[in-house]
Amino acid sequence: MQHETIGAPTLASNRESRPQPILHDVKQVSDGWIKKYELTYAMPDGSLYSYESVSRKNAETYRRELERAGSGEQQADAICIVGRTPDNELVLIREFRYPLNSWCIAFPAGLIEAGEDLEDCLERELREETGYGFHLIDGKPKFHALPQAGYSSTGLSEESVQVVFAFVEKQRDPEPEPSEFIEVFTLPIADAARFLEENETPIGTRCQLILESFARDARDALQRC
Repeated sequence: MQHETIGAPTLASNRESRPQPILHDVKQVSDGWIKKYELTYAMPDGSLYSYESVSRKNAETYRRELERAGSGEQQADAICIVGRTPDNELVLIREFRYPLNSWCIAFPAGLIEAGEDLEDCLERELREETGYGFHLIDGKPKFHALPQAGYSSTGLSEESVQVVFAFVEKQRDPEPEPSEFIEVFTLPIADAARFLEENETPIGTRCQLILESFARDARDALQRC
């Protein structure tokens, strides 16, 4: 039997060739820092379907964001920083997360402020949460962002997070908010696999997958020796 290899379809062809729900209405049903919405979609058969979601954005901005995402445009809401030191260690945090009522392992992260570019946000969040800053190479910061932001929880919210890899070094004491409880620690990249096996503290999925990627690279390097 022959198997045909099919390349990944473009975003445009996905939208043009696949029937999909069409956004009909956005209704805010509760207020606060996190807002709850009822989204109404027109289904391919003409019926209406309601779905509950949450967002930090007000109704007008949220609807605009949904329409932007539906057209293929994207704008990151937050940043996740995978900091690597000159000693080949990763900078991680243990942070008390109120929705979990528990400490959680993660990479430093935070919301991108209005008008803030990626480099400024990266530097600010590093400073506030960890006390680290850029490790300059040839007098310049060195960092690399993934090609597109990823969504945090597609069944619940439209929040998107831009993952950035950066070379960093300790520069000062952290500057957390009074409500933030954060412990900073470093993890040798060579110990990533062992850490994942032995860790018993809740861990964010994004952090878990990035650490697994480092662990796999380390295992592959050993096999090549």
